[in-house]
Amino acid sequence: MNILFFLIPKSQVAYVNEHDTFRQVAEKLDFHHYTAIPVLSDEGKYMGTVAVGDLFWFVKRERNMNYKSAENYKISDVPFQTRVESIRFDANMDDLLHLAMNQNFVPVTDDHDIFIGIITRKAIIEYFVNNKKE
Repeated sequence: MNILFFLIPKSQVAYVNEHDTFRQVAEKLDFHHYTAIPVLSDEGKYMGTVAVGDLFWFVKRERNMNYKSAENYKISDVPFQTRVESIRFDANMDDLLHLAMNQNFVPVTDDHDIFIGIITRKAIIEYFVNNKKE
């Protein structure tokens, strides 16, 4: 099965740029009620995923940080503790399932490592529930 069947395209996915500020990322996470969001380079390459926990630990280390000073930090300054691996668009279903077991979503890249969207674990589970053999 082609994994692109499950793809939510980039145009429908919330993501942030590596040069966005800590505050912009926090506000985007809050607005969408997400706990993690993909981070892309200026070229559109998948850089990793920043999670709320990553933001929390960064604030804890930066003792004098407040909401206003959060504008002075780029998200690229924040170490990503959460490892969310991406998969290429031409990967097989077994590789997708392996990643989806441990991640809420799987970022998908093209053959130039450009982010093209995500596949949610929910979409995979729904597919198998709706197509199970009795």
